[in-house]
Amino acid sequence: MKPIYAIAAMASVAIAWACTPKMSSQVASTVLPDIVTPAGQKKFIDPTNMDLAVKPGDDFYQYANGAWLKSTPIPPTESVWGSFSTLRDFNQNALKHILEEAAAKSGPKGSALQKVGDFFAAAMDTIAIEKAGLNPVKPYFERVEKITSMQGLLDEIGQMHAESMGPLFSFYANNDEKISTQFVPYLSQGGIHLPDRDYFFKTDTRTTKIRDAYKIHIVNVFKLLGEKEDNAVKLRDVIMRFETALANASMTRTEMRDPQKLYNKMTVKEVHKLSPLIDWDKMMKKMLIHYDTLIVQQPKFVTAMDELLRNEKLDQWKVYLKWCVIKGAMGYLGDAFVKENFNFSKNMTGQKQQQPRWKRASLLTDQALGDLVGQIYVAKHFTPEAKQRMTQLVENLSLTYEKRIQNLDWMSAVTKQKALGKLHSFMRKIGYPDKWQDLSSINIGRDNYWANVMAVNDFQYKDMINRIGKPVDKTRWGMTPPTVNAYYNPTMNEIVFPAGILQFPFFDNAADDAVNYGGIGAVIGHEMTHGFDDEGRQYDAEGNLKDWWTEEDGQKFDAKAKTIEEQFNNYRVLDTVKVNGKLTLGENLADLGGINLAYDAFKTFTKQGKSNQKIDGFTPDQRFFLSWAQIWRTNIRDEALMQRVMSDPHSPGNFRCNGPITHMPEFYAAFGVKQGDKLWKIESNRTKIW
Repeated sequence: MKPIYAIAAMASVAIAWACTPKMSSQVASTVLPDIVTPAGQKKFIDPTNMDLAVKPGDDFYQYANGAWLKSTPIPPTESVWGSFSTLRDFNQNALKHILEEAAAKSGPKGSALQKVGDFFAAAMDTIAIEKAGLNPVKPYFERVEKITSMQGLLDEIGQMHAESMGPLFSFYANNDEKISTQFVPYLSQGGIHLPDRDYFFKTDTRTTKIRDAYKIHIVNVFKLLGEKEDNAVKLRDVIMRFETALANASMTRTEMRDPQKLYNKMTVKEVHKLSPLIDWDKMMKKMLIHYDTLIVQQPKFVTAMDELLRNEKLDQWKVYLKWCVIKGAMGYLGDAFVKENFNFSKNMTGQKQQQPRWKRASLLTDQALGDLVGQIYVAKHFTPEAKQRMTQLVENLSLTYEKRIQNLDWMSAVTKQKALGKLHSFMRKIGYPDKWQDLSSINIGRDNYWANVMAVNDFQYKDMINRIGKPVDKTRWGMTPPTVNAYYNPTMNEIVFPAGILQFPFFDNAADDAVNYGGIGAVIGHEMTHGFDDEGRQYDAEGNLKDWWTEEDGQKFDAKAKTIEEQFNNYRVLDTVKVNGKLTLGENLADLGGINLAYDAFKTFTKQGKSNQKIDGFTPDQRFFLSWAQIWRTNIRDEALMQRVMSDPHSPGNFRCNGPITHMPEFYAAFGVKQGDKLWKIESNRTKIW
């Protein structure tokens, strides 16, 4: 599926159940009342988490979070621990109770309770999983062994894609980026099993270590499949040769930040010209697709696929296809495969221990049956009152954005009008879907974990391809209700806030406005700003990839965005490694816009924002910025940090906290930041975009 612009790095999705009253997101703006935390209740801004020895103008992140960072170790089962992590952990425990109860009750066949409970129970049944051994993957290996021709190889590749084990390339269907009302197929680069193509080429010590570990991992997996050491090494060389060739033909993540470069609409015949060896009519039929056009994101990659097919022998292709099968299946097999998979992943995450099985099983259940689990979760953990208050926050941020666009001194009237049109067209989704996905046709049992996984894969794949050529369904969500995240989808022009993130430290119905605006308010503003960041701004109000800017306004925006790119390019992460300002530009622009919008809305729409009343010794403005800082507090292992720097469009948390506020005179005033302080920028170097 096409990436969506989220507030945080995408993690395994947690999900949830039951219909709470439907509420309109189109409500009048209201001034939310002051909320003062009664004595004895938790402190939403807790001074014991701060390091008051640090000057806020030197390092606000450490000032706001220093004591918490020092006293909060990363659990051995985690690679990172922070505000997102603690909330995800809460949601995982909530899901554990939901799923264990469903498994114990074992509802009527075909009911939501039965499907959810049996899926979780089968995932937890390690005795049955061990007894099954390699039986789940044997049919796929046998099919591969029977291949005797190039067309047979291509047919197998197509069939594996239809079974969600796609080798060689990536495929998905989504809105046509230039005709957003149409749902169309996309062909993209893929076929490698490291997180990014750069892992195959960079020569620094950390990357080399991971690449070497991957080679050992390949050998270990083939040995688990019964191969002797010498032959496993030969098979490893085949895999590395294939995947290095595919990586070499792939675009970098920075290159892929230009959506225009990724939009190459072609007929099936035109795709055939890029790769004459592949009969794309037959390939599409094997993939169960009946459509005459594709959007090819990387044409050069398709040509490179053709070259690889010509240069490698059939027996070598069989090795690669088996690798694709086993890599996709390892997490669902016996303990030896699960442990080997984890032992390799430690090189990139730094985790000391694997998460307990119940966590892995609950997350997979959420991914598989999200809307069934999600309904239960919503009924238990998301009140109508919370949704109403969140709806008001979104409306207040929208009105603030409208005013700020109207008052821009660098944008022309004609572009402002179109920008306002896009803002007013945002589809707002809060908490949970108004329409749940119908999962009644999925057959789930308690006695076969692999069969359940494949039944879900089959349903989701066919559900996706059956929508090709049909009008886009705007009721669908890209995240499940318990997910601790939020996103903007440019082709739908929608902002989406799952129930999972609408809890402390991002949001609490009992918290004062400063806390909620500095937390979830900034998240709302972040997602809104994604519609106008360096990528999102290229889509119009209807979600079409279309230039709606005057040339002069576009140049002015690019010049302002360049200052943020350069600012983050200078942030050092580890050793000589720095943030990639180009890769993270969209998220950094969204953070800058988000906190400015949230602050403006806080001052405009709340009584607290207009007052100077202190709570726990902090003024309203100070509480706002402290809330902003605490949502980014994060302890992260070096291995995970390096992986994120290479592949994640989000900057590390300390820079996300400190970077945007250096452009805000309101922050300087709140904490007495002066020239000479490390975060101080002279006025001419401060960037204001939205």
